[in-house]
Amino acid sequence: MGEVILHDLVVQRESKSYTDSLYAVLTAAGRFKGPKFMLSALSGMAFIFTVHKRLLTLSVTAYGQWGIVHKRAADSLGVYTVTDGGRTRHPTFQHYQQEAVQWIKSSIDAGLGAIYWIPEFGVIHGYDDDDRIFYMQDGRASENRILLYDNFGINFTPFWSAQIFGENVDIPAKDMVLEALRLAMDEWEKPYPVMPNQDIASGRLAYAYLIQALEQGDYDEFGAVYILDTFRVSRKEIMLFLQEAVSFFPDLREAGLCYSKLVDMTGGLDLWIGSGTDGRKVNRGDIPALVAMLKEARMMEEQATDIFKQVSGRYPDLQRTTVPRWGLHTAR
Repeated sequence: MGEVILHDLVVQRESKSYTDSLYAVLTAAGRFKGPKFMLSALSGMAFIFTVHKRLLTLSVTAYGQWGIVHKRAADSLGVYTVTDGGRTRHPTFQHYQQEAVQWIKSSIDAGLGAIYWIPEFGVIHGYDDDDRIFYMQDGRASENRILLYDNFGINFTPFWSAQIFGENVDIPAKDMVLEALRLAMDEWEKPYPVMPNQDIASGRLAYAYLIQALEQGDYDEFGAVYILDTFRVSRKEIMLFLQEAVSFFPDLREAGLCYSKLVDMTGGLDLWIGSGTDGRKVNRGDIPALVAMLKEARMMEEQATDIFKQVSGRYPDLQRTTVPRWGLHTAR
Protein backbone atom coordinates (compact mmCIF):
# COMPACT_ATOMS: atom_id res chain seq x y z
CA MET A 1 0.00 0.00 0.00
CA GLY A 2 1.18 3.56 -0.63
CA GLU A 3 0.13 5.74 2.31
CA VAL A 4 -1.94 4.72 5.32
CA ILE A 5 -2.73 7.05 8.21
CA LEU A 6 -4.93 6.32 11.23
CA HIS A 7 -6.52 9.76 11.58
CA ASP A 8 -8.63 8.85 14.62
CA LEU A 9 -5.56 7.98 16.68
CA VAL A 10 -4.55 11.04 18.71
CA VAL A 11 -2.12 11.12 21.63
CA GLN A 12 -2.82 13.56 24.45
CA ARG A 13 -0.07 14.15 27.01
CA GLU A 14 -1.69 13.88 30.41
CA SER A 15 0.00 10.97 32.18
CA LYS A 16 3.15 8.90 31.69
CA SER A 17 4.15 8.88 28.03
CA TYR A 18 3.59 5.12 27.78
CA THR A 19 0.14 5.39 29.37
CA ASP A 20 -0.86 8.20 27.02
CA SER A 21 0.33 6.17 24.03
CA LEU A 22 -1.34 2.95 25.15
CA TYR A 23 -4.64 4.74 25.74
CA ALA A 24 -4.51 6.40 22.33
CA VAL A 25 -3.84 3.14 20.48
CA LEU A 26 -6.37 0.98 22.33
CA THR A 27 -9.26 3.46 22.42
CA ALA A 28 -8.88 4.35 18.74
CA ALA A 29 -9.11 0.64 17.89
CA GLY A 30 -11.97 -0.07 20.30
CA ARG A 31 -9.82 -2.33 22.48
CA PHE A 32 -10.43 -0.28 25.64
CA LYS A 33 -13.46 1.69 26.76
CA GLY A 34 -13.27 3.95 29.76
CA PRO A 35 -11.35 6.91 31.15
CA LYS A 36 -7.57 7.10 31.02
CA PHE A 37 -7.20 6.86 34.80
CA MET A 38 -8.80 3.40 34.70
CA LEU A 39 -6.41 2.20 32.02
CA SER A 40 -3.49 3.67 33.95
CA ALA A 41 -4.43 1.84 37.14
CA LEU A 42 -5.64 -1.45 35.64
CA SER A 43 -2.44 -1.74 33.58
CA GLY A 44 -0.36 -1.08 36.69
CA MET A 45 1.31 1.96 35.16
CA ALA A 46 -0.20 4.42 37.66
CA PHE A 47 1.49 2.62 40.55
CA ILE A 48 4.98 2.83 39.06
CA PHE A 49 7.07 5.42 40.91
CA THR A 50 10.78 5.47 40.11
CA VAL A 51 13.42 8.01 41.06
CA HIS A 52 17.09 8.36 40.14
CA LYS A 53 19.27 9.38 43.07
CA ARG A 54 20.08 12.66 41.28
CA LEU A 55 16.50 13.10 40.05
CA LEU A 56 17.45 12.75 36.39
CA THR A 57 14.59 13.01 33.89
CA LEU A 58 15.09 9.36 32.93
CA SER A 59 13.59 8.49 36.33
CA VAL A 60 10.06 8.48 34.93
CA THR A 61 10.73 5.89 32.22
CA ALA A 62 13.47 3.85 33.94
CA TYR A 63 11.06 1.41 35.55
CA GLY A 64 12.61 -1.87 34.46
CA GLN A 65 12.70 -4.01 31.35
CA TRP A 66 10.15 -2.38 29.10
CA GLY A 67 9.25 -5.59 27.30
CA ILE A 68 8.25 -7.26 30.56
CA VAL A 69 6.51 -4.25 32.12
CA HIS A 70 4.63 -3.29 28.97
CA LYS A 71 3.55 -6.85 28.20
CA ARG A 72 2.27 -7.11 31.76
CA ALA A 73 0.33 -3.88 31.23
CA ALA A 74 -1.40 -5.25 28.12
CA ASP A 75 -2.01 -8.66 29.72
CA SER A 76 -3.70 -7.00 32.69
CA LEU A 77 -6.11 -5.32 30.26
CA GLY A 78 -6.72 -8.58 28.42
CA VAL A 79 -5.10 -7.34 25.20
CA TYR A 80 -2.83 -9.48 23.04
CA THR A 81 0.49 -7.81 22.41
CA VAL A 82 3.85 -8.27 20.71
CA THR A 83 6.75 -6.22 21.98
CA ASP A 84 10.38 -6.09 20.96
CA GLY A 85 13.40 -3.95 21.66
CA GLY A 86 16.97 -3.93 22.74
CA ARG A 87 20.19 -2.04 22.22
CA THR A 88 21.09 -0.56 18.89
CA ARG A 89 24.75 -1.59 19.36
CA HIS A 90 23.86 -5.27 19.01
CA PRO A 91 25.14 -6.67 15.68
CA THR A 92 21.70 -8.09 14.86
CA PHE A 93 19.91 -4.75 15.35
CA GLN A 94 19.52 -4.05 11.62
CA HIS A 95 17.73 -7.35 11.09
CA TYR A 96 15.32 -6.70 13.96
CA GLN A 97 14.88 -3.15 12.69
CA GLN A 98 13.72 -4.24 9.24
CA GLU A 99 11.43 -6.91 10.66
CA ALA A 100 9.87 -4.37 13.02
CA VAL A 101 9.22 -1.99 10.14
CA GLN A 102 7.18 -4.70 8.44
CA TRP A 103 5.13 -5.81 11.44
CA ILE A 104 4.34 -2.23 12.39
CA LYS A 105 3.10 -1.54 8.85
CA SER A 106 0.93 -4.65 9.07
CA SER A 107 -0.49 -3.46 12.37
CA ILE A 108 -1.37 -0.08 10.90
CA ASP A 109 -3.02 -1.82 7.94
CA ALA A 110 -5.16 -3.66 10.51
CA GLY A 111 -6.16 -0.33 12.12
CA LEU A 112 -3.87 -0.47 15.14
CA GLY A 113 -1.05 1.96 15.81
CA ALA A 114 2.22 1.00 17.45
CA ILE A 115 3.89 2.34 20.56
CA TYR A 116 7.43 3.46 19.84
CA TRP A 117 10.34 4.82 21.88
CA ILE A 118 11.06 8.18 20.21
CA PRO A 119 12.08 8.99 23.12
CA GLU A 120 9.92 9.26 25.29
CA PHE A 121 7.11 6.94 24.22
CA GLY A 122 4.85 7.96 21.39
CA VAL A 123 2.77 6.35 18.67
CA ILE A 124 3.42 5.41 15.05
CA HIS A 125 0.06 5.95 13.40
CA GLY A 126 0.82 5.92 9.69
CA TYR A 127 3.31 5.25 6.93
CA ASP A 128 4.17 6.17 3.35
CA ASP A 129 5.92 3.47 1.34
CA ASP A 130 6.81 5.84 -1.48
CA ASP A 131 8.86 8.04 0.83
CA ARG A 132 9.73 5.14 3.18
CA ILE A 133 8.60 7.01 6.26
CA PHE A 134 6.47 6.53 9.37
CA TYR A 135 4.24 9.21 10.85
CA MET A 136 4.60 9.63 14.60
CA GLN A 137 3.08 11.69 17.38
CA ASP A 138 3.85 12.04 21.07
CA GLY A 139 1.16 14.49 22.16
CA ARG A 140 3.53 17.41 22.67
CA ALA A 141 2.71 19.03 19.33
CA SER A 142 -0.14 18.81 16.85
CA GLU A 143 2.15 18.23 13.88
CA ASN A 144 3.22 14.75 12.84
CA ARG A 145 6.83 13.77 13.26
CA ILE A 146 8.59 11.85 10.51
CA LEU A 147 10.69 8.73 10.94
CA LEU A 148 12.59 7.17 8.05
CA TYR A 149 12.35 3.39 7.83
CA ASP A 150 16.15 3.32 7.75
CA ASN A 151 16.31 5.32 11.00
CA PHE A 152 13.82 3.17 12.87
CA GLY A 153 15.05 2.53 16.42
CA ILE A 154 17.92 5.00 16.21
CA ASN A 155 17.78 7.84 18.74
CA PHE A 156 20.03 9.60 21.23
CA THR A 157 19.59 6.77 23.75
CA PRO A 158 21.14 3.31 23.25
CA PHE A 159 17.73 1.64 23.29
CA TRP A 160 14.95 0.89 20.85
CA SER A 161 11.48 -0.38 21.68
CA ALA A 162 8.23 -1.01 19.79
CA GLN A 163 4.93 -2.67 20.65
CA ILE A 164 1.83 -3.65 18.71
CA PHE A 165 -1.52 -5.06 19.79
CA GLY A 166 -4.20 -7.47 18.65
CA GLU A 167 -7.49 -8.85 19.86
CA ASN A 168 -8.61 -8.74 23.45
CA VAL A 169 -10.39 -11.06 25.83
CA ASP A 170 -12.96 -10.14 28.46
CA ILE A 171 -11.66 -10.26 32.02
CA PRO A 172 -14.23 -9.80 34.81
CA ALA A 173 -13.96 -6.25 36.11
CA LYS A 174 -13.54 -7.41 39.70
CA ASP A 175 -10.59 -9.61 38.71
CA MET A 176 -8.95 -6.71 36.89
CA VAL A 177 -9.31 -4.47 39.93
CA LEU A 178 -7.88 -7.16 42.20
CA GLU A 179 -4.88 -7.62 39.92
CA ALA A 180 -4.33 -3.86 39.89
CA LEU A 181 -4.10 -3.90 43.70
CA ARG A 182 -1.51 -6.65 43.49
CA LEU A 183 0.50 -4.75 40.91
CA ALA A 184 0.41 -1.79 43.29
CA MET A 185 1.76 -3.99 46.10
CA ASP A 186 4.53 -5.34 43.86
CA GLU A 187 5.61 -1.85 42.84
CA TRP A 188 5.58 -0.53 46.39
CA GLU A 189 7.78 -3.32 47.73
CA LYS A 190 10.24 -3.53 44.81
CA PRO A 191 13.33 -1.47 45.76
CA TYR A 192 15.30 -1.42 42.51
CA PRO A 193 13.61 -1.70 39.09
CA VAL A 194 16.77 -2.13 36.99
CA MET A 195 18.94 -4.46 39.02
CA PRO A 196 21.86 -4.69 39.59
CA ASN A 197 21.87 -0.90 39.12
CA GLN A 198 20.92 0.77 42.40
CA ASP A 199 21.01 4.37 41.18
CA ILE A 200 17.27 4.15 40.56
CA ALA A 201 14.76 3.22 43.26
CA SER A 202 11.09 2.38 43.04
CA GLY A 203 8.06 2.35 45.30
CA ARG A 204 8.72 3.03 48.96
CA LEU A 205 12.44 3.51 48.41
CA ALA A 206 11.81 6.02 45.60
CA TYR A 207 10.46 8.40 48.24
CA ALA A 208 13.72 8.10 50.16
CA TYR A 209 15.76 8.89 47.02
CA LEU A 210 13.58 11.89 46.21
CA ILE A 211 13.68 13.29 49.74
CA GLN A 212 17.43 12.78 50.11
CA ALA A 213 18.22 14.49 46.80
CA LEU A 214 16.03 17.48 47.66
CA GLU A 215 17.57 17.83 51.12
CA GLN A 216 21.13 17.58 49.81
CA GLY A 217 20.41 20.05 47.02
CA ASP A 218 22.47 18.24 44.38
CA TYR A 219 19.92 17.23 41.77
CA ASP A 220 18.78 17.84 38.22
CA GLU A 221 16.44 20.85 38.28
CA PHE A 222 14.25 19.84 35.33
CA GLY A 223 14.19 16.21 36.42
CA ALA A 224 12.95 17.13 39.89
CA VAL A 225 9.99 19.05 38.44
CA TYR A 226 9.22 16.30 35.93
CA ILE A 227 9.21 13.64 38.66
CA LEU A 228 6.92 15.73 40.86
CA ASP A 229 4.55 16.54 37.97
CA THR A 230 4.25 12.87 37.04
CA PHE A 231 3.89 11.89 40.70
CA ARG A 232 0.97 14.28 41.12
CA VAL A 233 -0.83 13.01 38.00
CA SER A 234 -0.39 9.32 38.82
CA ARG A 235 -1.58 9.76 42.42
CA LYS A 236 -4.72 11.48 41.17
CA GLU A 237 -5.26 8.58 38.75
CA ILE A 238 -5.03 6.13 41.65
CA MET A 239 -7.48 8.18 43.71
CA LEU A 240 -10.03 8.22 40.88
CA PHE A 241 -9.51 4.50 40.29
CA LEU A 242 -10.17 3.69 43.95
CA GLN A 243 -13.38 5.71 43.85
CA GLU A 244 -14.59 3.23 41.21
CA ALA A 245 -12.98 0.15 42.75
CA VAL A 246 -14.81 0.58 46.05
CA SER A 247 -17.95 -0.78 44.37
CA PHE A 248 -16.18 -4.15 44.10
CA PHE A 249 -14.26 -4.02 47.38
CA PRO A 250 -15.88 -1.72 49.98
CA ASP A 251 -12.83 -2.01 52.24
CA LEU A 252 -10.93 0.11 49.72
CA ARG A 253 -12.82 3.18 50.94
CA GLU A 254 -10.13 3.90 53.54
CA ALA A 255 -7.40 3.49 50.92
CA GLY A 256 -9.28 5.93 48.73
CA LEU A 257 -9.36 8.45 51.57
CA CYS A 258 -5.59 8.09 51.94
CA TYR A 259 -5.09 8.98 48.30
CA SER A 260 -7.64 11.80 48.46
CA LYS A 261 -5.62 13.33 51.27
CA LEU A 262 -2.41 12.75 49.32
CA VAL A 263 -3.83 14.47 46.24
CA ASP A 264 -4.95 17.41 48.34
CA MET A 265 -1.43 17.72 49.73
CA THR A 266 0.12 17.85 46.26
CA GLY A 267 -1.77 21.07 45.65
CA GLY A 268 1.16 22.77 47.35
CA LEU A 269 3.38 21.94 44.39
CA ASP A 270 1.98 24.92 42.53
CA LEU A 271 3.41 27.15 45.23
CA TRP A 272 6.70 25.30 45.66
CA ILE A 273 7.60 25.19 41.97
CA GLY A 274 8.45 28.52 40.35
CA SER A 275 8.74 29.52 36.70
CA GLY A 276 11.53 31.61 35.26
CA THR A 277 13.34 32.36 32.02
CA ASP A 278 15.21 29.06 32.33
CA GLY A 279 12.13 26.97 33.03
CA ARG A 280 10.31 25.60 36.08
CA LYS A 281 12.31 24.81 39.20
CA VAL A 282 11.65 23.78 42.77
CA ASN A 283 11.95 26.86 44.96
CA ARG A 284 14.90 26.06 47.20
CA GLY A 285 13.36 27.91 50.11
CA ASP A 286 10.28 25.68 49.93
CA ILE A 287 12.17 22.38 50.05
CA PRO A 288 11.53 21.81 53.80
CA ALA A 289 7.77 22.13 53.21
CA LEU A 290 7.98 19.90 50.13
CA VAL A 291 9.94 17.25 52.03
CA ALA A 292 7.41 17.32 54.87
CA MET A 293 4.62 16.77 52.35
CA LEU A 294 6.48 13.85 50.73
CA LYS A 295 7.04 12.17 54.10
CA GLU A 296 3.34 12.41 54.86
CA ALA A 297 2.48 11.20 51.36
CA ARG A 298 4.72 8.16 51.86
CA MET A 299 2.85 7.38 55.07
CA MET A 300 -0.48 7.67 53.23
CA GLU A 301 0.69 5.25 50.54
CA GLU A 302 1.99 2.83 53.17
CA GLN A 303 -1.41 2.80 54.84
CA ALA A 304 -3.20 2.34 51.53
CA THR A 305 -0.89 -0.52 50.51
CA ASP A 306 -1.60 -2.29 53.81
CA ILE A 307 -5.29 -2.15 52.92
CA PHE A 308 -4.52 -3.51 49.44
CA LYS A 309 -2.75 -6.44 51.12
CA GLN A 310 -5.72 -7.14 53.37
CA VAL A 311 -8.15 -7.16 50.44
CA SER A 312 -5.83 -9.22 48.25
CA GLY A 313 -5.22 -11.78 50.99
CA ARG A 314 -8.87 -12.83 50.93
CA TYR A 315 -8.60 -14.18 47.40
CA PRO A 316 -6.30 -16.75 45.77
CA ASP A 317 -3.51 -15.34 43.63
CA LEU A 318 -2.67 -18.04 41.11
CA GLN A 319 -0.34 -15.82 39.09
CA ARG A 320 2.07 -15.42 42.00
CA THR A 321 1.65 -18.75 43.79
CA THR A 322 1.59 -21.25 40.93
CA VAL A 323 4.99 -22.46 39.73
CA PRO A 324 4.97 -23.05 35.95
CA ARG A 325 5.82 -26.58 34.86
CA TRP A 326 9.19 -25.44 33.51
CA GLY A 327 10.13 -24.02 36.92
CA LEU A 328 11.28 -20.63 38.03
CA HIS A 329 14.21 -18.59 36.76
CA THR A 330 15.77 -15.30 37.65
CA ALA A 331 16.85 -12.51 35.35
CA ARG A 332 20.50 -12.50 34.36
